[in-house]
Amino acid sequence: MKTILAVDDRVNSLKVLSAILTDEGYRVLQATSGEEALEAYNGDVNIDAVLSDFKMPGMDGLELYRRMNAVKKAPPFIIMSAYGTVKSAVQALKEGVTHYLIKPLDYEELSIVLDKTIREREISRELNSLKRLVREEDTFHGMIGDSPKMIDIFEMVRTVGPTDASVLICGETGTGKELLARSLHAESHRNGRDMVCINSAALTENLLEAELFGYVKGAFTGAADDRTGRLEMADKSTLFLDEIGHMSLRLQTKLLRFLQEKTFEPVGGATSKQVDVRIIAATNLDLRREIERGRFLGDLLYRIEVINIQVPPLRDRREDIYAMVQHFIKRYARQYKKPITGIEPDAMEVLARYQWPGNIRELKNYVARGVILSKKEKLATVDLPGALLQGMDHSPLTGNKEADGETVGKGPTIRDMERDLIRTTLEKCNGNKSRTAHSLGISRKTLYEKLTRYKIG
Repeated sequence: MKTILAVDDRVNSLKVLSAILTDEGYRVLQATSGEEALEAYNGDVNIDAVLSDFKMPGMDGLELYRRMNAVKKAPPFIIMSAYGTVKSAVQALKEGVTHYLIKPLDYEELSIVLDKTIREREISRELNSLKRLVREEDTFHGMIGDSPKMIDIFEMVRTVGPTDASVLICGETGTGKELLARSLHAESHRNGRDMVCINSAALTENLLEAELFGYVKGAFTGAADDRTGRLEMADKSTLFLDEIGHMSLRLQTKLLRFLQEKTFEPVGGATSKQVDVRIIAATNLDLRREIERGRFLGDLLYRIEVINIQVPPLRDRREDIYAMVQHFIKRYARQYKKPITGIEPDAMEVLARYQWPGNIRELKNYVARGVILSKKEKLATVDLPGALLQGMDHSPLTGNKEADGETVGKGPTIRDMERDLIRTTLEKCNGNKSRTAHSLGISRKTLYEKLTRYKIG
């Protein structure tokens, strides 16, 4: 129920107005003066719109609007006046008043104006929320990165997603293969239905078969009723087969038959079922080597690998680590209600130099741990586990000392001047990395590398 704050010094008029608005389904707060309205506005009640008389003793409607705005951004504000003049209307609208209505009110018009005003406010809030989300998260369907490798992958997703082509996603554990599969589904015409997932490595052969194809009553001990499998659940949608390289040869054969004929039989059933399913598979194994070892069917690989997307390990796209760390800090600071705003340069260098055998999954774990343990506004090296220091790559992140401008001599070096320029530009841009990179004429990737190199927080 939407709440309207109605303000009018004439009590009878206020009562009539409140009764009409209540009949329209609004909750109405009444105030007979500007001072009383301000008291209601400063309370805990969420007010969706203000409907105020213009001419009132003491504080008039326009002054009330100004005073409300001085406290916090006022909700949609509609002024009513029997003394309407072009001059007063123009002044009110110029200062931000939403609407200006002339008394005696046309209540049908008022109803339309209120409904439109509140809907516009809700739409504006949603747009602002989305814009803020895009600015803060800076993700592509939840994936983070502006390294060349990730930009190529995002472009591949935009190209392949709308098709029904089968996709094989290859990459180490923890690189975000399922997130990539979800982005392909989100870009497809099937996105009106949820993507269905199944992990081939997490289930025994018989259980995986039952989960994937379903079964009929009495198919095996414990099968008390018919059960729909994931394949049928994914009809008109996408089926994500995670860790497909761990599927047994018998089930691979059964899956291959489905891909060829588009039909399957549930376990214990004799009736074929036909479904329309897009297949996206993922693996951390080299399937061609598995074929040579006799553990994977070549024909199945050719069916599922119409498109192959290789997800790089985190150590091969270190330029994305800074953005990921900032993203995860914001997420876990909100989740655990910690006042963490960033990371110290020394701690960031530790993260940037670590080898990340567990990839993004490991990074998320360590950032979450650091946010929970940190007692400061920024994560420090002391908040990170000792394993990170042991797994650091001590080779230069980029270039060498001579190339970086470190020379022996008096006066400021090129390195010093570049550091000062970046720090000054960052301050002028209020910490906004994208604007800073644009102002300096460099890419965000280059900026992040320099921020890490020069230990600029």
